[in-house]
Amino acid sequence: MGKVFNITGGCYSELHYMVDLSQRLQKIKKMVDAGQYFTINRARQYGKTTILNAMEELLNPNYTVVSLDFQMISCADFETEQMFISAFSREVLDSTEDIPDSIKKQLSLLSSRETNASTLSVLFKILMAWCGQSQKKIVLMIDEFDSATNNQVFLDFLAQLRGYYLKRRKYSTFQSVILAGVFAPFDIADDFLVDMDFSTSDIFGMLKDYENDYHTGMDIYQMSELLFDYTSGYPFLVSKLCKLIDERVVGEERFPDKESAWSKEGLLKAVRILLNESNTLFESLIYQLEDYPELDKMLRELLFEGKDIPYVMGIRSVEIALMSGFVRVCNNSVRISNRIFETLLYNLFLASPDIQQNEMYDAALKDKNLFIENGQLDMKRILERFVFHFDSLYGDQGEKFYEEDGRRYFMLFLKPIINGNGNCYVEAETRNRERTDLIVDYKGEQFIIETKIWYGQARHAQGEIQLLDYLDHYHLQKGYLLTFNFNKEKEIGVKEITLRDKVLIEAVV
Repeated sequence: MGKVFNITGGCYSELHYMVDLSQRLQKIKKMVDAGQYFTINRARQYGKTTILNAMEELLNPNYTVVSLDFQMISCADFETEQMFISAFSREVLDSTEDIPDSIKKQLSLLSSRETNASTLSVLFKILMAWCGQSQKKIVLMIDEFDSATNNQVFLDFLAQLRGYYLKRRKYSTFQSVILAGVFAPFDIADDFLVDMDFSTSDIFGMLKDYENDYHTGMDIYQMSELLFDYTSGYPFLVSKLCKLIDERVVGEERFPDKESAWSKEGLLKAVRILLNESNTLFESLIYQLEDYPELDKMLRELLFEGKDIPYVMGIRSVEIALMSGFVRVCNNSVRISNRIFETLLYNLFLASPDIQQNEMYDAALKDKNLFIENGQLDMKRILERFVFHFDSLYGDQGEKFYEEDGRRYFMLFLKPIINGNGNCYVEAETRNRERTDLIVDYKGEQFIIETKIWYGQARHAQGEIQLLDYLDHYHLQKGYLLTFNFNKEKEIGVKEITLRDKVLIEAVV
């Protein structure tokens, strides 16, 4: 059986198409060699388990690696100190055969539920004795450790690790401790600065491996760039899209073979499939929105109002968003992590019942059949109808309404029109209170719509030039400009102009 793209559990090079981890692993090994204790704290499904599996293989020749997974320890095992000691001892015994007989005997006694009445201090005395006797230095790795972070027994366990780390010159202890999870509980931990994101070159290497097997004729560089553009290198999303192209897109009517599927159009199809299906990552993100209203509020401000949110350590909504993977910090400002998450959030926020009862949404739903001709989207007609409905419904509203809600209502108007066949997202570099570039993907065709506030003719002309530059970047000949003008003497409507060698459709409301 050939290799596949994997999205569950750890990846193994002999079974799965994966990026080259060698440089990352060597950086982590240097931390281990230096005796550092650290946490690989990243959002869900970020490749942490894969890194730990590869690290164990790399370290085994020189170290005794005790590799544990706290998912294998049940919640009941954390109820009391004695139950945890029993479960922990069993996992240690199962994880490695390189244990001295005397240590193995003591751990076996601790592992017995019937006879164990010990304490964490006794467990650590045994573990430290093992560290002193072992011919190889011992590295402790714990995956999914945050499944127990709210448990007092686990906190006491961390305190023991900390105590022996601080006294490591006096007592034998672990060479290194690596915890992998979403949180970072160590107050003694060294910074983990290894980049876990997939770069374009990482993705290129993975696709080249696939191409060597299947000879699809794909443009590997283009596909690598597109995958990075949509995911910003989030490991799960990259692998998931590749898996969808390989296993779901291939064979559809428009993509009868691998050659046609591994294309820009095939990727956009995979994006639509991904955004219309539930998965554990998306479910986890949505739960965070439900559990933390302040996170929901912050993301809505970021997406719809173009609010600049600076990163300040300790702000709850920002820290939750970072921990969940919704956002990343760029130039000391908070940004949505990638296009996939952004589109997911737009779809989610615009699908809420209170939004869909809005008059603009109803108007677009009624007009929906007017905008599709021969299977293609007529964006000029969409702008014409948006101008008509927006002016009739909200033409007498004030400036504050426009600034906060105008762009959101255009996206709300787009939602029922492109739903099921397209997606809409925002270029992060242009999201602010003055202008926003919307990108609409519809059945393999892209539309660039710049929405902006009117600040005079000079600024308007500047906006036209900015839009032309974006069209050059996306290799498009036609672009769209939607301007919200507060002047009472404004001329409402849609017109078509030619600048350079491009056609611009300009709408004013």
